[in-house]
Amino acid sequence: MLRLLDIEYQKLRYSRSARILILTYFILITFIALIASIEFNIGSIQFRVADQGIFNFPFIWHFNSYIAATLKLFLAIVIVSMMSNEYSNRTLKQNLIDGLSKKEFVLSKFLTVLVFSLVSTLFLFIVSMILGYSFSDYTEFSIVFSDLEYLIGYFVKLTGFFAFCMFLGILVKRSAFALGFLFIWWILESIVYGVMKWKLFKGTEIADSIARFFPLESMSNLVKEPFSRLNAFQTAASQLGSEFEKDYGIHWYQLAIVILWTLIFVYFSYKLLEKRDL
Repeated sequence: MLRLLDIEYQKLRYSRSARILILTYFILITFIALIASIEFNIGSIQFRVADQGIFNFPFIWHFNSYIAATLKLFLAIVIVSMMSNEYSNRTLKQNLIDGLSKKEFVLSKFLTVLVFSLVSTLFLFIVSMILGYSFSDYTEFSIVFSDLEYLIGYFVKLTGFFAFCMFLGILVKRSAFALGFLFIWWILESIVYGVMKWKLFKGTEIADSIARFFPLESMSNLVKEPFSRLNAFQTAASQLGSEFEKDYGIHWYQLAIVILWTLIFVYFSYKLLEKRDL
């Protein structure tokens, strides 16, 4: 495995665009602290995000995981470009000539995906700890290390999304078209969900039950938006006389769905490569 990772490291090492995108991603994560300066106006209610306890433990794990996950497109571009470069630079064919099997090639890419996801998760953990201990009103050990399942959800979400990008990179061969296909897939999921929600199963929860098995939707459901948990939103809902209830937890079946999609993407990446004449 170390040999396969070293091969991928050498390829990324000499790719300036990959280095810039990776560096940009991690820099943006560190800029999460700037969110504290944002102000919102909701009707007659004015508040700063910093005053809503977004950096309080354990809420910070949910908030930072969600914000960092929205930036994953930077690393997705690296994954897709990494695959397209194998074809345009003919390194894939050269690797196979040098004795690397197609199975090892796909494994090397997936190991890179796992490393990206793991390093991102560890980096997010460190940033969150620093921000939490700097701004949180609660620093008791039991509180600090509760709700860490959001980091698990973040890791699984990134792994699944990057595995999907890896599959698209092999399928389409060109990074721009692969990213375009990713966008089209997201639109198709939205259209299918809309048709089910407002036409086929109107007035029921069937559409939501089916949609949670869609690839991108299942990944999105792992770390739901945290903003409606803020005090200002809850206060606004109470003043309007409406009860706002939402399940923000991360459940085992949600993780299982994304892990299953990850395995499917890796498997079909290998099958595509196996049948393709290089």
